[in-house]
Amino acid sequence: MKILIIDDERSIRNSLKEILVDEGYDVDLAENGAQGCAMADKEKYSVIFCDIKMPEMDGLEVLEKLHQMGVDAAVVMISGHGDINVAVECIKKGAFDFIPKPLDLNRILITIKNATEKVSLVKETKILKKKVYGQEMIGESPALLQVKDMIEKVAPTDARVLIVGSNGTGKELVARNLHQKSSRSAAPYIEVNCAAIPSELIESELFGHEKGAFTSAIKQHKGKFEQADGGTLFLDEIGDMSLAAQAKVLRVLQEKKLSRVGSDKDITVDVRVLAATNKNLKAEIEKGNFREDLYHRLSVIVINMPSLDDRKSDIPLLVDYFTGQICSETGMAPRKIDDDALQMLVDKTWTGNIRELRNVVERLLILSGDRITASDVKAYVL
Repeated sequence: MKILIIDDERSIRNSLKEILVDEGYDVDLAENGAQGCAMADKEKYSVIFCDIKMPEMDGLEVLEKLHQMGVDAAVVMISGHGDINVAVECIKKGAFDFIPKPLDLNRILITIKNATEKVSLVKETKILKKKVYGQEMIGESPALLQVKDMIEKVAPTDARVLIVGSNGTGKELVARNLHQKSSRSAAPYIEVNCAAIPSELIESELFGHEKGAFTSAIKQHKGKFEQADGGTLFLDEIGDMSLAAQAKVLRVLQEKKLSRVGSDKDITVDVRVLAATNKNLKAEIEKGNFREDLYHRLSVIVINMPSLDDRKSDIPLLVDYFTGQICSETGMAPRKIDDDALQMLVDKTWTGNIRELRNVVERLLILSGDRITASDVKAYVL
């Protein structure tokens, strides 16, 4: 773990470094605020100790600068002026802790332990949020900008949205962005993959069941509609839903009421429904596989997700994004990709869309050397 000490007093810097190195920490030193900020911009530090009283750029200015730069480290302020007002001001401006001089070894080590736990928790929370709500939609192609514009316009409303597109285009990401940008963002967001649930269980999964409703119903179960009450329910691959379940979904959309399997009692729910499919629902209606009235209820707004081949100009941005994401998650060293190798990825036909591209980037990172070359793309992709 790396620690940075910013202090204009050489004796303080060196003695604190000596103590921390003996404890097994990797320590860097900066003799003023400007130098410390420059070092924090280049290196990843878990904890930064910063003196408050320094010439030219004092500790509070350093603290503000570090936050403006987006530095994730926990900043611990140190000062020989043990004024409670100064300590309060530091904490208000985002410092993790305030330690007065002379420095106490036990206090320093406990603070480092607590600070690193906080930094780890913040990182885990960011990762969890990305897993739950998805990431930013990467790309600036006209096709994707049109989708982003639709999301901005539609998200604040309660309008139902049907998201259509091939597998791997990012339909789930659209749904998560619609929820995140809506007034329901603090309420539950529930996903249901209709294709992954057997037809005989889909009604119980969506609407819940009472104890004893069927052989394996050993206790009462709240369905996804009830779980999403006040929030958003995303019905993925809705084209694979049985006609019986479609009829019940239609009733909920019309009346905002449902009844659990094995019960005649009506339960009122307030749910915004988003749906997605890779099928042509109008063709499914003609075949008798999908209810036309449900289609019209779901498709108040239709968002068409472009295939990756329809937004090739986004591929360099996506490759760069996936490279950073995968290296961060796996601990791999960041890797550069040669221009001719990147062009080969742009020219490739992507039948699996963005999902395929991410898998390819991960494969290249694992199998390539210090940089990803055209030879690597030929060997492991084409």
